[in-house]
Amino acid sequence: MKILKSQKTLFKNNAKWIFSLTLVLVVFGAIMVYSASFYSASRNYNNQYFFLIKQLLGIAVGTAFMIILSKIDYNRLPKFSIPFVIVTFILLGLVFVPGIGVENYGARRWIRLVGFTIQPSELAKFAFVLFCSVYLSKNYEKIKNFKKLLPILIAGCGYCLMIILEPNMSITMCMGLVMLFMLFIGGASFKHFLILCVPFILLVPVLILIEPYRLLRLLAFIDPWASPKGEGYQLIQSFFSISNGGMFGVGLFNSRQKFLFLPFAESDFIFAIICEELGLVGAIFVILIFALLITFGVKVAINAKNRFGCYLASGIVSVIAIQTILNIAVVTGSIPPTGLPLPFISSGSTSIVVFMSAMGVLCNIDKQNRSQEVNQQLMSKTPFFSLKRKKKL
Repeated sequence: MKILKSQKTLFKNNAKWIFSLTLVLVVFGAIMVYSASFYSASRNYNNQYFFLIKQLLGIAVGTAFMIILSKIDYNRLPKFSIPFVIVTFILLGLVFVPGIGVENYGARRWIRLVGFTIQPSELAKFAFVLFCSVYLSKNYEKIKNFKKLLPILIAGCGYCLMIILEPNMSITMCMGLVMLFMLFIGGASFKHFLILCVPFILLVPVLILIEPYRLLRLLAFIDPWASPKGEGYQLIQSFFSISNGGMFGVGLFNSRQKFLFLPFAESDFIFAIICEELGLVGAIFVILIFALLITFGVKVAINAKNRFGCYLASGIVSVIAIQTILNIAVVTGSIPPTGLPLPFISSGSTSIVVFMSAMGVLCNIDKQNRSQEVNQQLMSKTPFFSLKRKKKL
């Protein structure tokens, strides 16, 4: 009985599991970023540790934010929701300002600050989740009314518009899916939910057709061998990388595709390098860690003591789940190729810091849940509380 009780207590502390699993992912990610990038970093930057140093810096800053936010009561966050939304919209606008916005591979997704760059769309996802959580928790009784959905739709569609103009269809899709998920858990009527899903589904092919390169990517997805040196090249190289790995992989640091065969091996397609070096076993291990992290996040949401905590935890978990699924689907050729980092693992300081910060908030929600349970247990043992309870009965 004592063993069972201790095991129950162990798995009840979701915050420790979330913190530990996050560290496992980011440390593993740093190793894989170095493995996937040391050759290209040597060729392009004359420093094989270029991407690793940036990743370690992001992990250090992200860990600090994760610890700080895990100690700040999440119930203080609602007052920052509107300012956070305004700031992220401004940052998304600065992307298009010459001299501030940074263009890379035909897209303007970054802004240059003193000595470093940030990707505002990474911040926007969680700013939107915070805004939705605050709004839904205050208007949950009226959310069946379509007019009450408008603030969420305006904010979500506004973010999607700014991000698609960069252009960045992958983050736009992620944001749209998160918006639909928040409306679903917030209690929007099934009729309204279906009405919103239909234009969202129809908009995807429209966005593909209006941009020639997206149409080429779609055709490459259907038959990558039709353009093996063009749009189909990256997906074919990803297939080669995955197939080379087999069951147990070619060994850590021994990937062949990272020698400038697979583009973006350290970022969007790092899962292909994981499959090549660690095989199916390594890929399943990574997926399992993500599944455990998401499971503990769901438990935090279910056990939340108020609606705001429940919505906030659910939104954070939805971003991780949606982005992970989309990234792996792209790498394995399950959906058309699009640029989207694998959370906690892909190269990118902004992504690392933002996701780790969100994990700190998730840990705090769990801590607040458990602290209230402990207080209730202590109060239930006092004679005054017991007497008061008997009177109510």
